[in-house]
Amino acid sequence: MDDIVRQAMAKWPHVPHCFGWLGLDNRGDWYLRDDAAQAAGAFSSGLPGSKGSRLMHEKLVDFICRNYAADAQGRCYFQNGPQRVYVELQAAPWIWRVDDTAAIHAHTGQQTTYAESWVDEAGRLYLQTPLGLGLVHTADMGRAAAAVEAGLWLPQEIRAHEMPPRFGYVCSPQAEQSNTKPL
Repeated sequence: MDDIVRQAMAKWPHVPHCFGWLGLDNRGDWYLRDDAAQAAGAFSSGLPGSKGSRLMHEKLVDFICRNYAADAQGRCYFQNGPQRVYVELQAAPWIWRVDDTAAIHAHTGQQTTYAESWVDEAGRLYLQTPLGLGLVHTADMGRAAAAVEAGLWLPQEIRAHEMPPRFGYVCSPQAEQSNTKPL
């Protein structure tokens, strides 16, 4: 986490959390979800306009990546100064890039190592690493297939809906927050 973020958190400790405004898609891209995008539907719904606007500003994306984490409830967030901005996940908390040597890098740029793997009913490949669980980027499935064929990775079958509870992450902190508000 950036020092400037830690300083802002200390200076303003009671800033309310933000839900629904930031999404991470299954290709590792960040999306800003304004009111119109949120009204169009859930981030992972695939409905027109529901993803929002893809963030393209390199320094902003780097800032988000450096300050990306998860809380004790498995909700991923971006610590934006004193405000915690919870992230809507299209698939998983991490998106893995795989190179020709089967080295694994997160969408945030961090390098990690293989621990276990799973394949879901749609043929998507997930890797468990010391950073956590993530989805292999579709552009790298050829390299991932080579690692499987070489016996480096041994995927087990799993249903996609079983992944969040099993691996302790929340795809939609906004939906969870809406479900826990007092009546």
